[in-house]
Amino acid sequence: MIAKNYFWDVTEHLDTPERTPLYIEAVLKDGDAALIASTIGDVARARGMAQIAAETGRSRESLYRALSEKENLQLDTLVGVLKAIGLRLSVQPIAGSEPA
Repeated sequence: MIAKNYFWDVTEHLDTPERTPLYIEAVLKDGDAALIASTIGDVARARGMAQIAAETGRSRESLYRALSEKENLQLDTLVGVLKAIGLRLSVQPIAGSEPA
């Protein structure tokens, strides 16, 4: 029997307003900065990178680069992209810990 490979792209599943924040929130819990940048990139691609670029005043190429796992995502880029996709950052205490 020959195994078949299928391509799975998360951007095809970010098709409701509820799924996007849940996807990002799940990755934020892990705390891996490179994965967070890549996840925001997935969401931007799902929405249309050209539109996100226009709304943030950055080029598509610079956004693709900034939202990859290989780059260090700058806070101003993160905030701008989140705003363009209709989201914002928030802070919550970690369960069982006391804020300093």
